[in-house]
Amino acid sequence: MTGVTLNKAVKKYGDIQTIFDVDLDIKDGEFCVFVGPSGCGKSTLLRMIAGLEETTAGEIHIGSRDVTNVEAAERGVAMVFQSYALYPHMTVEDNMGFGLKMNGHPKAEIKEKVAEASRVLKLDDYLKRKPKALSGGQRQRVAIGRAIVRGPEVFLFDEPLSNLDAELRVDMRVEIARLHKEIGATMIYVTHDQVEAMTLADKIVVLRAGRVEQVGAPMELYNDPDNKFVAGFIGSPSMNFVEGEVVGGKVTVPAFGGREITTSVALPGEGSKVIVGLRPQNILVKADEGAATLDLRERLGAVAYDHLICADGAKIIVETRGDEEIAEGSKVTLEFNDEDAFFFDAATEARLR
Repeated sequence: MTGVTLNKAVKKYGDIQTIFDVDLDIKDGEFCVFVGPSGCGKSTLLRMIAGLEETTAGEIHIGSRDVTNVEAAERGVAMVFQSYALYPHMTVEDNMGFGLKMNGHPKAEIKEKVAEASRVLKLDDYLKRKPKALSGGQRQRVAIGRAIVRGPEVFLFDEPLSNLDAELRVDMRVEIARLHKEIGATMIYVTHDQVEAMTLADKIVVLRAGRVEQVGAPMELYNDPDNKFVAGFIGSPSMNFVEGEVVGGKVTVPAFGGREITTSVALPGEGSKVIVGLRPQNILVKADEGAATLDLRERLGAVAYDHLICADGAKIIVETRGDEEIAEGSKVTLEFNDEDAFFFDAATEARLR
């Protein structure tokens, strides 16, 4: 197996640029996830690596090879798509081995490789079935098996779980994580679901409007985001943001009734506006007369999400645990520790450190 390197990769469609000077180093055996909102360029970037989209400028290396202008079939990659793209008239076994058959591999070799992929993906009981007799999760495993049989240097996944229901998505997420652990291949995975990104990735690449916002391990991005966009995108529910003002070396937060936050962060000058970020689990809701109003409580068993309207009209979400019942519409007090607050420049949205 081998790694992937992008050097100032650019994609343009005529005068419209969609990928901007992407530099990226994905190490041998890493599970790298491209994540971001719809239209951010993550699938385009994946297709550029696959050779399905032409790279307008810059370079793409797979291992020691410059594959920028190499045909897709010769790049040593295998791609798993959102749609399973299985041949309906073929059995699972034939679907998985079809690529090798078309390339003239001996029948004995094909049978051996299909058997090994089937073992890894637990498909032995389904080899003689056709796709219509399989569930969505089983079909996706067949599509992954077809990729494994090819023995690629790099696996590429383009939102492979989007067509599955919630329970199957969780099951398949576990299957893909187990697969990576077993075969140790370099994998690049595209998703808009940051939960998938957090649970699968060794490395996450957060994209916005064709640009890389931040690259790092999941908890690195969660605990140390570079800007407001990354802070809000990584984490579920997302980070709450409220306005603050620098007063006397502290940050005053109108949303929390003028609460002052003491911090060692390098703040801008007196009277400057900043953005204060707080994770939902780091805020405590207290059932006494305060400046916030409990608008709605979503109960999810052991966890509940409280939707609150703050003193200045700002809306936030708080994660709560326990059985304390607070009536919707009640006035409540919101508490948090100063050290749990993040600060961002109000103009650039860059993290203040």
